Amino acid sequence: MNSETGGTGSEDSDVVLYEVRGSVAVVTMNRPEYRNAQNSVMTYALDAAFVRAVEDDEVKVILLAGNGRHFSAGHDIGTPGRDVDAEYENRAVLWWDHVRKTGGDQRFAREMEVYLGMCRRWREIPKPTIAVVHGACIAGGLMLSWVCDMIVASEDAFFSDPVVRMGIPGVEYFAHPWVLGPRRAKEILFTGQRFTAAEALDWGMLNRVVPRENLESESFALAEQIASMPSFGLALTKKAVNQCEDLMGMRSGMDSVFGLHHFAHSHNAEVASDSLGGMDARSMKTSAEQASNTGRG
Repeated sequence: MNSETGGTGSEDSDVVLYEVRGSVAVVTMNRPEYRNAQNSVMTYALDAAFVRAVEDDEVKVILLAGNGRHFSAGHDIGTPGRDVDAEYENRAVLWWDHVRKTGGDQRFAREMEVYLGMCRRWREIPKPTIAVVHGACIAGGLMLSWVCDMIVASEDAFFSDPVVRMGIPGVEYFAHPWVLGPRRAKEILFTGQRFTAAEALDWGMLNRVVPRENLESESFALAEQIASMPSFGLALTKKAVNQCEDLMGMRSGMDSVFGLHHFAHSHNAEVASDSLGGMDARSMKTSAEQASNTGRG
């Protein structure tokens, strides 16, 4: 299995693995000790892997998976590898680098590139993408799964976007109303509760839910079925559906919510201890578990 490192990040380990099996490229997040929390080095390594798959004419479909017990616990807000000050050449937006900026200027520049911008860039990959989800898929993990064209999840998968606990209206790639519907989107945001793979399937967020032991084989079978179709036809079909989503307001909606997202960060910085409302990875995990234990009425 090959690896992608993605730039001048600080981690020595291979944070993204890349493998081609026939006509299917497998891109695997590889920070299992941190539940595949996404730092900048992982973000740019993912981008390098996706570029590699796009440029390989033998690759027809791309699978995105996570190594270890979980798909992804979201953005890195507290591991030793958190590299918010790492400098990379922007690939998603034409804006100045965040490293030498301060305050809202710094956060806006970074999140526009590594969060919203990268997700939009990956949504436009001209080859079909399938997220292969098991275990936790939280906050930034939702973003990675939502940019994929299809999602296959194991029965043990669970999902949440708990960032309203920070006083922030959802993650940066605000696709919630389109992938869940307005009322379910409000429910998961207002409560911060986890929801199960069975619920996500019922709400239309997932394509398939399979036993954990069948997740890889079922995902590959689906990928190989798609790979039998003409590549250019798949690319145009993907573009057609994405364009229709945008005509339904998804892109402009995300732009407006991204502004609210950063207004919330600024508000936190004024009235709380930091721009995250005093929350960290541990407190977010604890509060999410407590909310889920209360259940739904």
